[in-house]
Amino acid sequence: MKKINIILLVLTITTIFYSCENDGGDSVYTLDNGAVPNMIKDSSTDAFLDLVKIQSGDAVSVSFSAEIAQGNPVTTDIVGVYKTTTGSVYSATLFSNVTLPQDFTVTPDDVVSAFSELSSTSDLSLADVLTITTAFTTADGTVINIIAEDGTSTLSSNVATSALFTPTIDYPISCPSDIGGNYTVVSSGFSTDGAPVNNPLVNFSYDIVLTDNGGGSYTISDGVAGVYQDWYCAPYGYCFETEGNFVDVCGILTGTWTEAFGCPINLTGVVNSDGTLTIEWSNCFGDTIEEAIYTPQ
Repeated sequence: MKKINIILLVLTITTIFYSCENDGGDSVYTLDNGAVPNMIKDSSTDAFLDLVKIQSGDAVSVSFSAEIAQGNPVTTDIVGVYKTTTGSVYSATLFSNVTLPQDFTVTPDDVVSAFSELSSTSDLSLADVLTITTAFTTADGTVINIIAEDGTSTLSSNVATSALFTPTIDYPISCPSDIGGNYTVVSSGFSTDGAPVNNPLVNFSYDIVLTDNGGGSYTISDGVAGVYQDWYCAPYGYCFETEGNFVDVCGILTGTWTEAFGCPINLTGVVNSDGTLTIEWSNCFGDTIEEAIYTPQ
């Protein structure tokens, strides 16, 4: 039995933020002596690098702006980290000694030119990710790398997740995706809890809204499509929707989020040729929906 109380979290926005730079020792620099950028994707261009267009030789570019969110660096580079699906991580400078704020545009050829490990655009593979941010140099000569060469963030968690600025932006190598809209979901699966009445659940129907966030990223109005309300409303008070998410990478769906019990949910699925989605998910308790069919309304 789930003996976990649902806690309403109050999000407090603080005004003091810290940024860290790893110089090989244990130094920690506050933003009084450092700097952090705000990176903004241009909504008029793609939110990803379109693999279909790249392979067909069509013109592809992504645009963004960069500004200083806090701090007073003396020099700024726009840098990129390229992560491959095989686990390799490459670092390069995309634009040197720039003045911010400024708008920038990057093409696949620019990516290949910047990273010596890439020989041509044919090396750009599905689900690789280009992350873009800054490298600042302060008046005392300190270099503040927002991302380390191994691809890990050097920022403290409250800076990395701040609602006031976006230190990094990602451009996955992906395909066009347009599956947002209203869906009726029919789910079948089972709960490991003894409380649900409808267990196993068979052909449970529920309507959701799938919101397109751009770049193949989607938000599900209720990530479990009403299943938690059916199973856990009466015994535990879980009588509300909890948003879920997934990313569509050329018809392959993956997502993860944490529900109100505090348990992670992992989702996988595919986009079918008839426009339906076939999804399955499971949580940390072992509850499983073995099949959820999303049918456009």
